[in-house]
Amino acid sequence: MKARFFYLLIAPALLAQAGCATVQPWEKGKLAKPEMTFGGDKLEARYADHIYTSREAASGGAGVGGGGCGCN
Repeated sequence: MKARFFYLLIAPALLAQAGCATVQPWEKGKLAKPEMTFGGDKLEARYADHIYTSREAASGGAGVGGGGCGCN
């Protein structure tokens, strides 16, 4: 019973703590670069949007649910 409690509650908490890191003040400059953001490279974002619209055969509506088939 105790082993099951450990695996269900304690192990996920320990795994979550393993992903935490302390960032030193001199390392924060690296995190502030545009490459570190989700939409950092504007040209790459436009290229990815072009590829997406070419595959879907529809344009616009980026970020909106639904598709060209009318099955929202």
